[in-house]
Order: sequence, then structure tokens, then C-alpha cells
Amino acid sequence: MDPAPRLIIATRNAHKTAEIRAMIGDRFEVLDVTSFLECPEIEETGTTFLENARLKAEGISRVLDGWVLSDDSGLEVDALGGAPGVWSSSFGGEEGNHALNNARLLREMEGKAERRARFRCTMVLAQSGKEVAHFSGTVEGAIIADARGAMGFGYDPLFVPEGHTATFAELGDEVKNTLSHRARALTQAVEFLAGNA
Repeated sequence: MDPAPRLIIATRNAHKTAEIRAMIGDRFEVLDVTSFLECPEIEETGTTFLENARLKAEGISRVLDGWVLSDDSGLEVDALGGAPGVWSSSFGGEEGNHALNNARLLREMEGKAERRARFRCTMVLAQSGKEVAHFSGTVEGAIIADARGAMGFGYDPLFVPEGHTATFAELGDEVKNTLSHRARALTQAVEFLAGNA
């Protein structure tokens, strides 16, 4: 039996890697850049999810052979004009600090009747330093006034997806991974890889 092809995720975020690995199953050997000392830090200087995902995928695929998948994703809140958007992970003032990000979001949403929001994910597949394809997924929902749930990460305790009454942090990975923005983009990426890898 042939070994599963290697898919490198252009991230150092263990949560993201675990989520993608769980969704892909055993079709690919899923690794991330923490497995490779030679990987540079890729600065996300883009102003869109696609630009940032492309920078990461192309940058890592210049250094490593094989398929490289990157994503950039975040929360878009209608009442905040689409913010935090591409700055979702640093919205609270410190990169990757979920508590600060959530605290700022709650402050900004105080007194606002409009609660609609969406998670958006854009993924880029690259090889040899060039984008091969990109995919996008969204999940619509609403921002609640108080955090609920202990599962998930990021804004999950504040986001209730459409058609549900529980937050992503209450629904847990098994449900979240069937309807999330990342799941929707990843499904397209896996279909592409099935025909091209």
C-alpha cells in the first residue's frame, strides 16, 4: 500500500493543524511548518484573506517540496463594517491573544442591535513557490453578548452559527468541523487534490 501523500499546512497554529487533520482524515499525511526547521516566518502583509494565504503558501512552498496549503481566516462583523476581518488574530492588540480579542469585540458590540457576522476562510494550494488554486468558505451567524462554551478557540465562544442556538465553543469540533468556514474551504481543496495530487 502506498503511503499517504504529504500535505504541509503553512501554519504554526497547533489548533488549526489539528482541525484540518481531523477533517482530512487519513487521505494525507498532514504536517505543519513546526516539523521543518528550515521554514521562514512569513509576514502577513496582505490586506485581504487571499493575499495573506497566498503569501504563506507560496513562501513555504519555495522551501519545501510537495503540496503546501495555507489559509487566512477571520471574523467579519456587519455592525463593525466587516472588522476585525484580516486583523482578527490581533484585534485586541496582541497577536493570537484570544481573551483580548474577545474582550475588544464585546466592547465594540455593546449596545448594537445588529449582530450578524460571518467567519470567512480563504485557502491557497501552492507548489514550487506558485499558487495552483484557491478556495473560499463562509459560515453565517451572529455575535452574542456573553461568551459561552469551553471548546474551540478564537471567537468561537461568541459566535452562534445560523440554524443553531449554541456557540461554536459549545457545539464542539465534531459539529463545527461539518459546517465551519474552514471545513467548507477545505472540502473544495481536498476535492481538487483528489483529482490532481
